[in-house]
Amino acid sequence: MKDETAKTALLDRAFLTAAAGRIAWGALALAAPRLNARLAGVGDRATPEVVYLTRIFGARAIALGLGYLGGDEPARRRWQRVCLFVDTADTAGGLGHLLRGDVRRGSALAMTLLTGSYAVLGGIGLLNRRRNIHNS
Repeated sequence: MKDETAKTALLDRAFLTAAAGRIAWGALALAAPRLNARLAGVGDRATPEVVYLTRIFGARAIALGLGYLGGDEPARRRWQRVCLFVDTADTAGGLGHLLRGDVRRGSALAMTLLTGSYAVLGGIGLLNRRRNIHNS
């Protein structure tokens, strides 16, 4: 039981860190979309459309992070599932670009690894919660 409590506490900290990361990256995307695009590897292609889409991404990232941080435990579980859906969709899209080769490989790989790590965290959280429910 002590190991399960430690795992749950570690996961809770990981989700808090992920939420803070979403907010930080999102705030950068809103405040400095060209810098954000450069960090993502598309700085020389930061057209007005890319800047606009970067701001949309930023607002979404902030909403996901604040939604999680602002919720009680049941709300956080719901936000974890929402984030898992978003991160899985983003990762699947990134994998598609990697396979097609229509986005710079370094950019696509970096962003896919980022969203993929968030998706893995969400999946681990979901599995852990289900296991805890079944063991209760």
